[in-house]
Amino acid sequence: MTFRVFLTDDASRDLEGLYDHIESHDAPGKAEYVLDQIEKAFSSLSESPERGAYPKELLAIGLREYREIFFKPYRIIYRVMAESVYVMVIADGRRDMQALLQRRLLGAY
Repeated sequence: MTFRVFLTDDASRDLEGLYDHIESHDAPGKAEYVLDQIEKAFSSLSESPERGAYPKELLAIGLREYREIFFKPYRIIYRVMAESVYVMVIADGRRDMQALLQRRLLGAY
């Protein structure tokens, strides 16, 4: 079964922000490379979305609705619903992920 992969508005803004940050603070061309690799990673979820691990910050509070994959140091956090995958967060894993996930994912509850 092939799943459809969607980016939420927040995840799209995450990608734009990462691209802009890398473009202005790193070598030319690096932003394009990182963006391509992240897109490949989340596009691959169409084939086997259940392979991702549960984010430890959410698992600690008993939430198993979300999973994650990596293009280190970036974490791609998503949710599988029916035959769709919704990418919720794309963030540098060196950030305060607990605060980000609480604000972004748990604030909706």
